[in-house]
Amino acid sequence: MKLITMTNVSLDGVMQGLGSADEDRRGCFERGGWIAPLFDEEAGAALGQIYARADAFLFGRWTYEVFAGSWGAVKEIPRDNPVALALNTRPKYVASNTLRDPKWRNTTVLSGDVATAIRDLKAKPGGELQVHGGTTFIRWLLDNDLVDEINLFTYPLILGQGMRLFPETGPDRALELVASRSTPGGVIIQAYRPTGRPQYRTASMESTETKT
Repeated sequence: MKLITMTNVSLDGVMQGLGSADEDRRGCFERGGWIAPLFDEEAGAALGQIYARADAFLFGRWTYEVFAGSWGAVKEIPRDNPVALALNTRPKYVASNTLRDPKWRNTTVLSGDVATAIRDLKAKPGGELQVHGGTTFIRWLLDNDLVDEINLFTYPLILGQGMRLFPETGPDRALELVASRSTPGGVIIQAYRPTGRPQYRTASMESTETKT
């Protein structure tokens, strides 16, 4: 399976507290609930298509608890909601050394050597092993070269505070843009493929002659 990450971010890279004011107040974050005014119909359709492609889902512990408490609490799965349908019918894996008894159906806990367990998952036949949200977890996956594709929904606002997808300092990575489009509401949807280390060289000004 191909491991892909899917993240909603502001223009300055913040991915915290997008759903509601009280979703995630870690670090005294006070600007939660920023996604709803900007999440237009086309963005919703694109997100639904991504979820529908998933063969399985992979979570860090914190994000798993958030999703289990919301999507996992749905009593009757709406067949016309691709997000709820995918999350509640497909296998879920959570990386945790402390979770012992997950309540969400079809959940398997990965503990111990998690990196090796994820590589074993990726070696299985299938399409996409999807990771949704989880700042620390996505950074860890990137640091361990486990990510095959990065999907970003970038929203037209600057939050000015909150946890960002990428740290201020960290490893450098080259990316190949494989898909890009924007929605009427200004959400930019992009997919990138990691391609190793970037190349560096000194920029030069090349003179041109105007022929008349």
